[in-house]
Parts: sequence; structure tokens; C-alpha cells
Amino acid sequence: MLEIKLPESEAAARIIVVGVGGAGNNAVNRMVTDGIVGVEFIGVNTDKQALQYSQAPTTMQIGEKLTKGLGCGGRPEVGAKAAEESSEDITAALQGADMVFVTCGMGGGTGTGAAPIIAKIAKDMGILTVGVVTKPFRFEARQRMTNAIKGIEQLKESVDTLIVIPNDRLLEIVDRRTTMPDALRKADEVLQQAVQGITDLINVPGLINLDFADVSSVMKDKGVAHVGIGTAKGDEKATEAVKMAISSPLLETTIQGATDVIINISGDISLVEANEAASYVEELAGDNANIIFGAMYDENAQDECKITVIATGIQDSAATSSSFDGVEKKQQTAQPRVAQPAASTVRPMPSFLNPQGANLGYQSQNTAAPATHTAPVAPSIQPAPSVQQPVQPAAPSVAPTPVQQPYRPQQGGNGGIVIPDWLLKNNRG
Repeated sequence: MLEIKLPESEAAARIIVVGVGGAGNNAVNRMVTDGIVGVEFIGVNTDKQALQYSQAPTTMQIGEKLTKGLGCGGRPEVGAKAAEESSEDITAALQGADMVFVTCGMGGGTGTGAAPIIAKIAKDMGILTVGVVTKPFRFEARQRMTNAIKGIEQLKESVDTLIVIPNDRLLEIVDRRTTMPDALRKADEVLQQAVQGITDLINVPGLINLDFADVSSVMKDKGVAHVGIGTAKGDEKATEAVKMAISSPLLETTIQGATDVIINISGDISLVEANEAASYVEELAGDNANIIFGAMYDENAQDECKITVIATGIQDSAATSSSFDGVEKKQQTAQPRVAQPAASTVRPMPSFLNPQGANLGYQSQNTAAPATHTAPVAPSIQPAPSVQQPVQPAAPSVAPTPVQQPYRPQQGGNGGIVIPDWLLKNNRG
């Protein structure tokens, strides 16, 4: 097999990963331990004691005069001032870099406040700058989430590309008995995959090679990005791996609507399988997306393939708005969402059948919500009385015999009683 070796001076771009604050330094420690190739690491913190545990070859205590090495106390404004105080040291440390990753956990003091300042310094130096950050769990303090949202918005304005990993998504993939440290290590692993997935494209040569210029064209001034990695084996490994890379449960983004996409396939994979994976990405991204394809063959992969997908230019998508604007709304007390029935031609119940205005499920479906009245609407016909009156019998067809009035004897002129003739007649016989 033909081996391609580049001269050392041209081997790769200079890439620096800066871990800011406690979570950022934890992520850097994991990357150092796992031995990511061709990357320099810098650990930055305001807490002098915490820096002693950093495994980064270069560490930097920022804001020494401001914080006295005691940290920010969870205040992002202190973290920002600390970075501004040490801006000259930061500039010197980043001198000569082609690409800088700024990674941190949003919500605290140092990472939230200092990361946007460090990123702005790098970008102003003409360095391709990528932010890779996590958001706190929603069950954490409300102020921490508020800090995170503000910090992410500030960082988005200071980087070329931003990758956001919400810790809440860890709840979807971990077992109920998973400990908190193990879950947070999973978040560090995703941070590492995002960084390594990009740096390997630049530093590892392939059959269809991708270089720094390719990565820069996709990530320069592109806003929010999706970076996913998928691995699979078997007959459908290419399709399964690319689906895993696109639909990472730990990311809030998708490649739909992306303007630029890099897909890199490595491992034991055939030409037909590579075409299947690339076609799947192209179908999702759309015809207008600029897609760059790379491939690295590894005969020792033993029927396994790994696919890395980087999609950018999705800052205007619905996923992005929910990632930032929606989170602050979700933080407020959630109202139960009532499912609306499908559109129907059922008409409103007539008022004369429902004089009391009761909601009997006959609401018109043409309106989003039933109208609310401050007073009941008078029915068109008066309702029946609450006590029913007895029914009067119908008149008979033959008139009844009239009741005979009692006999009143007539009086004569002298006041005597006049005896009727019929009575006198009977007495005479």
C-alpha cells in the first residue's frame, strides 16, 4: 500500500485547545489522557489550586491581581475582567496558532465570563476559532442557567463556529444507576469527540484527503455547528454510522438546512458503502449545501467504519433557536400542553340545545381556543321551567248537562208566596 508522508514543517496546522474553568480543564485532562495527536493544550483558570490538577503542558492563571487566585465565586463578570487583565498573556500563548478551540462548561464564573474574551482575542488575531461548550442541567440553580444562556450568546459573537452540548441530554442515554461523575465524564467525552473529529480531518492523511483549508472554508464565520461521530459494523455499517453521526442524542442540532457539510469516512469500507453514506447526507442537507467528502481506509478496522459529519451555517434553524432562546423559556414554570384535536367540520352546538353554555365537546375546530364570556349569553328560547305544570284535560266532544239552579219561590204583591200551578194541580186531584 502506498504511504503518504508529508514533511514535518507541512504536516499539519498548529491547533491549540484552551480549557477554561473547571469543566474546561476536566475536558482537556481527558483529551491529554487519551492522546489526541497534533494538538497543543492550555489550561486556564482563576483558581490557582484547581490549576494544580491540570494535565495540560501549559497552564495559565488569569486575573491574578483581581481574584488573588481564589476563583470567581460563580460570577461571570469577574471571569471576564480576569481575562481582560491577562489579555497580553493570552495573546502571547496563542501566537502562531492556525486554529483554536475554546472549551468550557457554561454557567459558572470563569468559563462563562472568560471564554468569550479569550475567543475574541483569538479571532481578532485572525485565528480560526471554535467554541465547544456544555450547558448545565436544568435542575441546577436557576441563576446558573441564566448565566449559561448569556455566556453562550456572548461566545457565539466571538467565535467562527460554536458547538453546544446540553447536559440535560445525558439523561436520555445513561442508566438510572449511573453516578453523577460517570455522567459528566460522558459529557467530557462528547467534548473530546467534537474536537478530535475536527482535528483528525486536518492531521490524519487519507485516500481522499481533507486539509486545513477545507475545514476553514466550512467553519469560518459560520455560527452554530453540528459535529457528530458514528461507528458501526456489519452489512449496513455505513448507513448506520452516518445516522448515528447525524442524530447524536447529546446535540441540539441537526444537519437539515446546513449551508456547508464535511463528511469523512474511515475504516474498512467499500466504495458502494461510502456512496450510500454520502448520498444519505446529501439528501438530508439539501441540494444547495456545499458538501466536502473525505475518506481514510484502514484495513485493520475489522469490518468497522467511523463517520464524522460536520455541518455549519445552521444558526437560523429552529433547532438553534430552541437551543438558546427556548431554554430560557423552558426554565420558567412549564404549563401543561393540551393536545389540540385535528381540524374538523363539526359545527358549534346550538345555544337552544345548550342554554347553560356547558362545554360538551361540540366546540368549533376553526378557532384555536373557545371564546370566553364575562356573562352567560341569553338563550334564543327560554328554557323549560324547573317544575312541570299538570296537563289540563281536553274538552269532551258532548257538552255536559248544565247544573239546575235551586228553586226560588216567587212572592206576591202583598208579600205572600205564589204557589205554582203545577203544585196546585197535583193537590186538587
